[in-house]
Amino acid sequence: MENDTIVINSRFCGPPNSGNGGYVCGRVAEFIDGPAVVRLLVPAPLDVELTLQRTPAGVSLVYEHAVIAQGRQTKVRLDVPDPPTLSEAQTASREYRGFTSHWFPTCFVCGPKRGLGDGLRVFPGDVAGRRLVASPWEPDKSLCDPGGRVLPVFMWAVLDCPGAFTFDKSARSMILLGELTVELRGFISTGERCVVIGWEIGREGRKHYTGTAIFSESGACCGVGHSIFFEVASPAGESPT
Repeated sequence: MENDTIVINSRFCGPPNSGNGGYVCGRVAEFIDGPAVVRLLVPAPLDVELTLQRTPAGVSLVYEHAVIAQGRQTKVRLDVPDPPTLSEAQTASREYRGFTSHWFPTCFVCGPKRGLGDGLRVFPGDVAGRRLVASPWEPDKSLCDPGGRVLPVFMWAVLDCPGAFTFDKSARSMILLGELTVELRGFISTGERCVVIGWEIGREGRKHYTGTAIFSESGACCGVGHSIFFEVASPAGESPT
């Protein structure tokens, strides 16, 4: 069987020189039916052809014989908290800690240096009185199919970054996505005023388990994610901006 190829455009970076983890996972998930789990093994390079290889277990994303990611079908079991209101999410977002310190300020999803119509501008901040972060999100037409529905890959991307802001971390540690499991439950349209939430589920040392969810303007839960993040020591001499 002939393998498929994909390209991670530089617009969709996380770190400056590699793909946003949630977006990369979403591209792999395009080749898997239903809810999926994708494990990231090494950073995905930008603007080069990557090969999707089908395996007995699922699919692998490969570049120059190195396996970038592996994905397969799964089931999602996640207790989702009730969302805050849009107003509460807007208030929480004003306190987004990425505004003052961010390892990857040009991240496609949560980078404060990405403009409207370019990045997703999901800025999750703590919700008052709850162990929860939240952000408003209003998708633009560049994220949608011809019918005006947000493409699944961008819902995967949105379900990534909020989880990284649900726990305290060392100022000297970068937070990197290791694995993302997603179930999409509904559709979101261009211009909908959505609420995105994230919460911590547990931790094992430098490994963090988090949950995320997207709610439509009507309040319907349209997607849920379960992530594993790792705290990784920063390169010598580097610090967040």
